[in-house]
Amino acid sequence: MLNVVLVEPEIPQNCGNIARTCAATGARLHLVKPLGFDISESAVRRAGLDYWHLVEVTVYENLADLFARHPEAAEDCWLATTKAPQDYTKATFRDDCWLFFGKETAGLPEDFRMAHDTRCIRLPIRAEARSLNLSNSVAVIVFEALRQLDFPHLARTGEMAERSGVSHSEI
Repeated sequence: MLNVVLVEPEIPQNCGNIARTCAATGARLHLVKPLGFDISESAVRRAGLDYWHLVEVTVYENLADLFARHPEAAEDCWLATTKAPQDYTKATFRDDCWLFFGKETAGLPEDFRMAHDTRCIRLPIRAEARSLNLSNSVAVIVFEALRQLDFPHLARTGEMAERSGVSHSEI
């Protein structure tokens, strides 16, 4: 199972999209304060996030709190940043690894990035483009990690395969 960490996320719609990615893939969602939105049960219900119950969400006061509660996160973490020296395809993702993403306006803190500089990865984009949307970046990296792990516990085919008689091994 993957661990997706949003450090100081600001935009509720991005968090909602990322939570849906976590719900669909079985990834855990870790939120590091301050949050730019309310995730109380009433707020989630009001936002119509009917998949929220499928997501294991943990909230932390700060990065120090996260690492105090999960020291293993420092051992197998990947930090997504536009400033990274290598692209995400160079990473070797393992089960239970920790994928860190920064807030929309500023990314991950510089001291955190520098402390894990060999674990910083980026999505290749045009030089003229600042970045991708946070929820898109999370989805790309989560699915690359899952691809490397052979999509554990995920449905590999849809209902069309059953009707057409095509098996997974033929695709």
